[in-house]
Amino acid sequence: MRPKLFIHGVPDTPALWGSVLSHLNLPDGVARSPAMPGFGCPVPYGFDCTKEAYLDWLLRHAIQLYNTSGPIDIVGHDWGALLTSRAISVRPDLFAAWTISNAAPHPDYQWHRMARMWQTPILGELVQMLTKPKALAKALEEQGLPTDLAKHEANAFDPVMKKAILKLYRSAKNAASEWSTGFDDLKLPGLVFWGEQDPYVPTWVGEAFAERTGATLKKFPDAAHWSVIEKSEELATALQTLWAET
Repeated sequence: MRPKLFIHGVPDTPALWGSVLSHLNLPDGVARSPAMPGFGCPVPYGFDCTKEAYLDWLLRHAIQLYNTSGPIDIVGHDWGALLTSRAISVRPDLFAAWTISNAAPHPDYQWHRMARMWQTPILGELVQMLTKPKALAKALEEQGLPTDLAKHEANAFDPVMKKAILKLYRSAKNAASEWSTGFDDLKLPGLVFWGEQDPYVPTWVGEAFAERTGATLKKFPDAAHWSVIEKSEELATALQTLWAET
């Protein structure tokens, strides 16, 4: 079986993938869901937490997996989706199939309000300082995360993660346009999985990316940004279909 690589987003940890992985019930060792540096784990010395650094981090994981087991099936949500989309555009040879959820590069996309605050010096630091675990857990739960997972992710929102988020978003003010190239000749099969009630990234972004890449588009009017959790069983089914066809 081909290796599977699951990449989480912000402000999440690999715990995000627990539900879909349980539905997939993959053999031991097939799936990997590494933590982005700073997201529930330390930041390595010299790692600057820019979008380019996280892309290099992802590609290192992918190259290692490819060299060991061959082409990879990759799945990304939120920032994990942006990293996935960039990875398949610059190193399509590493992958067999791809899936992204609730984030995609498009030159006309404008960052959501929270991202713009994080990108603003002083204001971003103030917002981070005022974001407390209890309030974050409540907000995540209201957006579709189960209570236990919401608490887990909120408790991981520590000073290390906060600093990493600020650096990442400040490096990515123009990511929508800078990372929107390289897809015109992409031949890899893909899936765009989208919750239509997403308050951060509108559905047209996912629709445009699916049309551009020829990917299968699955939209859910009763799901929001964390559709990979809200619709984890449906995602597992869609992934199994995609992987079986490639």
